[in-house]
Amino acid sequence: MRTELMNSSKDMSIIIFSFTGTGTELNRRLCEKLKQNFHIERESNACIGYAPEKYAGEGILPLPADKAALIGSRWGQSAYVFIGAAGIAVRYIAPWVKDKYTDSPVLVIDEKGQYVIPLLSGHVGGAAALADEVADMIGAVPVHTTATDVQGKFAVDVFARKNGLIITDREAVKKISAGLLNGEKAALYIEDSSVSITGTPPEEVVLCESLEETEQYSYQVMIAGSSEQPVQDRKNEVQKPKREGCSLLLVPRNIAAGIGCRKGIEEAALEKGFLEILAANGLDIRQVKSIASIDLKKDEPALLYLCGKYHIPFKTYTAEELSSISGVTAASDFVKKITGVDNVCERAARLSCVSGSLIQGKCIREGMTAALVKCPLEITF
Repeated sequence: MRTELMNSSKDMSIIIFSFTGTGTELNRRLCEKLKQNFHIERESNACIGYAPEKYAGEGILPLPADKAALIGSRWGQSAYVFIGAAGIAVRYIAPWVKDKYTDSPVLVIDEKGQYVIPLLSGHVGGAAALADEVADMIGAVPVHTTATDVQGKFAVDVFARKNGLIITDREAVKKISAGLLNGEKAALYIEDSSVSITGTPPEEVVLCESLEETEQYSYQVMIAGSSEQPVQDRKNEVQKPKREGCSLLLVPRNIAAGIGCRKGIEEAALEKGFLEILAANGLDIRQVKSIASIDLKKDEPALLYLCGKYHIPFKTYTAEELSSISGVTAASDFVKKITGVDNVCERAARLSCVSGSLIQGKCIREGMTAALVKCPLEITF
């Protein structure tokens, strides 16, 4: 089963629709607040408001004739806010709705700005958290309808999204949530002892010191990172047959990669080489949180393709910045002559996560090199 972890709604652009004069005033005010007050830097077009032409202007664009096409073009990449009736929102998004792991977060706000309702992708997509943010900005009441929110229970999908963890089994998430709602407890085991934990686990979650200790509980959650075993093998190991309950493996997205490559390398060759290097380290590409290289490669088509295909942030550094990293495992005079540094991939990986540990030094494949750094993991409740 293909699994994905949706990006936080804070990392997405936000598109707001309004349909009346009163609603458009709220649209204009909210869009301005979202641009100014969010906790991360946003691009200038991070919030875009649309309204009927007679209400547009002053930062609000006229609604296009084909509204469904507009939504579909950014579905899964943008969050949508509808100021007006919930029925309007449902009709507009209906053609694109698939599942909560890939759907966009969708909110509905009444035109007076009294209530904010997360309508779709509340947990994994971040609509519930976004609703709280928006409600605080406009002085509204967030209305949550998800059972775990209403009963104040631990939601493993929210926990995973909050901590950048990959969900390997969607059905297990549903079963664990149902079990907790019925008064069961879930055992949580974190394989890596170096992981730091902040906050206090809710009473329905029991921290265990070993995988064996978790077996006394019907519902088990394991957080396991890189190892010699691929993710799928770890998943199969954790999810042993049980008479009741279930087990779930969560995998950290905490690998920083550095890549160097030949100019004009084919997309398929770069992707193949990188996937081989990850597999040799027991890693899945979903565990890669960033890819870095030298600024000479900022427009390299194969690198842009790889990062775009797997939704991985891409960053580049100057030769001077890369030179600040010392003690590389391998050096090349030829590479230094071309780029100004003797090892691009390893320096880039280490510079992108200076507090991490190198788990794979410069590794060569046809036309490319890569190095991997494991970043520190902090689990927050």
